[in-house]
Amino acid sequence: MQISYRFGFDAAHHFPGYPAGHPYHGVHGHSFQAEVAIRGMPDAATGFIADLGQVERACLEARTQLDHKMLNEIAGLAKPSLENLCLWLWKRLAPAFPALARVTVRRDSCGQACTYEGPG
Repeated sequence: MQISYRFGFDAAHHFPGYPAGHPYHGVHGHSFQAEVAIRGMPDAATGFIADLGQVERACLEARTQLDHKMLNEIAGLAKPSLENLCLWLWKRLAPAFPALARVTVRRDSCGQACTYEGPG
């Protein structure tokens, strides 16, 4: 069983490794959607897998670091691909949520997404 929380953020990035003139080379922005899921069974005392309020607060803290920012300038996101955004979010959330099951980051306007389900 999994519970999930979704949040959005808008950010800019670029990939200077691409040749000049390539669409990824120049600075451009996206609206991103992220979703995190926590796996488990409901606690007998509370009926919850995890406190969604705590999940929301942790996600919104991460969102604050990403929203309306240049992703390349954030530590750990020098190469701000969807894959690296998933890993970046995982590294921030996993210590607080050991049962973290997956992190998905989407760019719906592009029809693109990446899902990370943890190491291993």
